[in-house]
Amino acid sequence: MEVKVIEAAPEQRKPKPPSESQLGFGKIFTDHFFTMTWNSGEGWHDPVVEPYHPLQIDPTAMCLHYGQEIFEGMKAYRGKDGHGVYLFRPTENIKRMNVSAERLCMPQIEEKLFMEALEKLLSVDQDWIPRSEGSSLYIRPTMIATERALGVHPSNEYLFFIIMSPVGAYYAEGFSPTRIYVTEEYIRSAPGGIGYCKAAGNYAASLYANEIAKKIGYTQVLWLDAMERKYVEEVGTSNIFFLINDELITPPLSGTILPGITRNSIIQLAKKWGMHVSERKLSMDEITASIANGAMQEAFAAGTAAVVSPVGWIFYRDHEYALAEGKIGKLTRRLYDEILNIQYGIQEDSFGWRVKILN
Repeated sequence: MEVKVIEAAPEQRKPKPPSESQLGFGKIFTDHFFTMTWNSGEGWHDPVVEPYHPLQIDPTAMCLHYGQEIFEGMKAYRGKDGHGVYLFRPTENIKRMNVSAERLCMPQIEEKLFMEALEKLLSVDQDWIPRSEGSSLYIRPTMIATERALGVHPSNEYLFFIIMSPVGAYYAEGFSPTRIYVTEEYIRSAPGGIGYCKAAGNYAASLYANEIAKKIGYTQVLWLDAMERKYVEEVGTSNIFFLINDELITPPLSGTILPGITRNSIIQLAKKWGMHVSERKLSMDEITASIANGAMQEAFAAGTAAVVSPVGWIFYRDHEYALAEGKIGKLTRRLYDEILNIQYGIQEDSFGWRVKILN
């Protein structure tokens, strides 16, 4: 299939942000988006880049009633001195979206078609890609069930779309230590569920505990396992890492946490640097003990939106623990700089992660 392009008329185009330093995250959207539809008779059809506009769906669209909705998070980066536009490991996002689609009984998307959609959309809206340091163009591919029906069954119709947003730092505090709240009362996912998928329902399940955390001054929630409520799993929208006695530890991919692309990149980088990396269970008892005896060196979260985010404090069982004296750890800083330098084309990419999509 060829991706059709319908460019927005001058009167349909939006004013660019007055200052890239005040972009925030996910508040501004570009002039165009990509759409494509699927039904059980034709498969995927009508791929088009078109002017951004509100969607029109029926009140009985199945995504509204039974939660068949998945998405991905990617970024486009303008290269050093404005040369070239890059994506970071885009095929991994495509593969992960297809894993989510399979689990939620939704149609998969051919990698070549997905990439063509990204290339054409970025080409049309390339003027929206920020130029300031640390900013980027966030890309949100999404699939929703659109069949008009009530009754629990996989939809026979779907809409796939891609929207884009120029963004700055994900957290208001930027690259500064964050405050994390540990909940034992609520869970995000359980074994056999959809915790490993990037599905809308996972994020809905996280909102209540996150609001509790915010009310007492914490940025994100550190989720524990659903069975014993003692082993760490994810933090907010990111994977979590702890450096204890020079061992870099992150929870294993056991089906309850998202297999983060930044997570995988950090593991590969750390191993290349000769570090001892473990994907293993890590209990809150071990964490608090390591803080008490001085073995805890630093901790950070990792994900597409924030890249690497240092953790300065953890609140657990009515007690706040400081990590790395509430400062940015050396490894956290090194990983953050290394990944950004690869993403923006500043340094050599020995892993082949960076994909140049526009000159």
